Amino acid sequence: MGKLRVGNAPCSWGTLEFEGTKSEQIGFSQMLDELVATGYTGTELGDWGYMPTNPAALRAELTRRDLLMLGAFVPVALREASAHEEGKDRAIRTAKLLASVGARPAPFLVLADNNGTVAKRTTNAGRIKPEMGLSSAEWAVFAEGANYIARAVRDASGLRTVFHHHCAGFVETPSEIHRFLQLTDPDLIGLVFDTGHYVFGSGDCNVLEGMKLFQDRIWYVHFKDCRSDLATKSQEQAWDYFEALRHGIFCQLGEGCVDFPSVLRWLRDKNYDGYVLVEQDVLPGKGTPKQSALHNREYLRSIEHNFEILSNRQSGSPS
Repeated sequence: MGKLRVGNAPCSWGTLEFEGTKSEQIGFSQMLDELVATGYTGTELGDWGYMPTNPAALRAELTRRDLLMLGAFVPVALREASAHEEGKDRAIRTAKLLASVGARPAPFLVLADNNGTVAKRTTNAGRIKPEMGLSSAEWAVFAEGANYIARAVRDASGLRTVFHHHCAGFVETPSEIHRFLQLTDPDLIGLVFDTGHYVFGSGDCNVLEGMKLFQDRIWYVHFKDCRSDLATKSQEQAWDYFEALRHGIFCQLGEGCVDFPSVLRWLRDKNYDGYVLVEQDVLPGKGTPKQSALHNREYLRSIEHNFEILSNRQSGSPS
């Protein structure tokens, strides 16, 4: 792993992939300008239509800011076989747009469940019990749909697919992540490991244990922090997922319980050579996106700098 490459995403500016969260969005041009101004070199696409969907127009927006396109989130209700075909079409449409930008490294199609749409999962995010999960038959349909979409994306665009475990969806807990990976083709689907969703979904701040458990399938990494005190309060007061977001469950990096220095050290030990994508999910009109983006980038620079000093000392080079 060389110098840390860091992107950020529209969700950090309040552009979330949920119905009912579209008002008060910051426009994509302002978002990209602020993303660059705060020190990031990559972005994700956001909701379809948030950024230009014409390849030439999108390429122009990225090129003039010297930005790489890293991926795009495509939610599909995978437990419903009837949703697979339409989901495949949306995934291919998105993947072709990503591929047309011509970024290197190639962006990922980020596949996910249709999070936030099933009441029992949205209401109980962060406190999922086994009986709230999929049946064996539903798991088979879910995995079949994921494989089907990932294969179609690869064949149509050449892009690889990563799956995003996510609170308020059917792949939230460590056991659910494990089951999903068991049932899907490792040549077709990798995992985007999200540090914040792992903490909230598992109830465990030891993110490294999860990364070690799933290391063979981690192709991409999202850096998100999570406040364990708010996760506990969410359990005690029975907040749903969106209420937890409103209270700031996903905070600025370094202000939650994720041990990012250890995560970064582990990634370097594993020679991870991809981007890390910072996400600080906020609802539209909430938070201070530009200031938070700057804080998060400066925080990562500080821990990266400390590692460089330590490495130089260990190698005998002057610090």
